[in-house]
Amino acid sequence: MTTDGRIVHVVLVDWRDGMPAAELERLHTQIGLFRAEIPGIAEVTVGPSVSPEGLEAGYGWGLVVAFVDAAARDVYLDHPVHAVAAEVIGSWSARLVVVDLAAG
Repeated sequence: MTTDGRIVHVVLVDWRDGMPAAELERLHTQIGLFRAEIPGIAEVTVGPSVSPEGLEAGYGWGLVVAFVDAAARDVYLDHPVHAVAAEVIGSWSARLVVVDLAAG
């Protein structure tokens, strides 16, 4: 399926035991650069789950990036600022889910 509209990129992470706080801080700092450095990002939301439902199934941290369109998402995927964040997530995740949704 292709879309010309907004894309919402959802990343859910179950961190491995022993992830250093400094690595999580480095990750959050890097994600903080997304909107300034990567074109086509409309919104970024990141952090631990605050849901009272307890249905996270171990995925206690998430990143949601909304793009103006699929082309902007594709730029993000190859962007060096994203690569640093992806490396940290890949290195420290026990399990990872990534879903892209065509929004509205």
